[in-house]
Amino acid sequence: MHYRSTSYRIFTTANTILLTFLAILCILPLVHVLAVSLSSSTAADANLVKLWPMGFTTEAYKVTLSNELFVNSFGISVLRTVLGTLISLLLSVMVGYALSKESEHFRGRNFYAWFLVFTMLFSGGLIPGYIVVQKLGLINSIWSLILPGALSVYNTILLLNFFRSSVPKALEEAAFIDGAGHFRTLWKIYLPISLPSLATISLFTMVGHWNAWFDGLIYMTDSSRYPMSTLLQTIVVQRDLSSMSVSADEVQALSNRTVKTAQIFIATIPIIAVYPFLQRFFVKGIVLGSVKE
Repeated sequence: MHYRSTSYRIFTTANTILLTFLAILCILPLVHVLAVSLSSSTAADANLVKLWPMGFTTEAYKVTLSNELFVNSFGISVLRTVLGTLISLLLSVMVGYALSKESEHFRGRNFYAWFLVFTMLFSGGLIPGYIVVQKLGLINSIWSLILPGALSVYNTILLLNFFRSSVPKALEEAAFIDGAGHFRTLWKIYLPISLPSLATISLFTMVGHWNAWFDGLIYMTDSSRYPMSTLLQTIVVQRDLSSMSVSADEVQALSNRTVKTAQIFIATIPIIAVYPFLQRFFVKGIVLGSVKE
């Protein structure tokens, strides 16, 4: 009866209108970018394009996709995102599982837990971090983009709380009675139950790696090794098209703006393509361990 009340219907209607408005605000900039990228150089430079292409053309995409540097940076970003997500997820799961145990089962558990929390509040700084990467010989290597932030303390704490509050203790005890060890228990018991939390953390990690640009700027001295976000930062923010090897004739014919918007739209496609597959886990995983039954 509560869900049929007038007040509840008013709340639902107002909530739907508000969320629809916010969704439109999020979608419109992307539609505008797509429209500009498919428009002629004259219309784009004159700021005449709104939400529909004017002078429809795909030349900006042809030039972008035929550019070796851009395609190479796209591949580096894909490789970085895949490797970074897998490594981060593996480390977060293993550390979160270990720290989810009580102190009597894991001696020194509190020390390690507080040590991780300490790293969230204080860091060595940019220069010491750069020196460590340099001394390890990782400059201009894709591992310089992955290893420094491989273990996310925030994700580890989320998994720790989820393991402690949402995985029934009886299942773990039954597995131990049947002769399973910690690794088998983690693989057979914890991970299947934790799919929503793992999907949510994976999405956060993927977006973080895909959008990261600053580490590529400081750890890569060769522009041919830039990930896509770093390359786009040099093109869009610093307005440097020299790294794209775009000729003066192409820039004049296509417009600086259409090339940039085409690159930006291509960069958003992978995350947009992956999100629908993780969305069904996202709503449940966003409340990781918040309710204890």
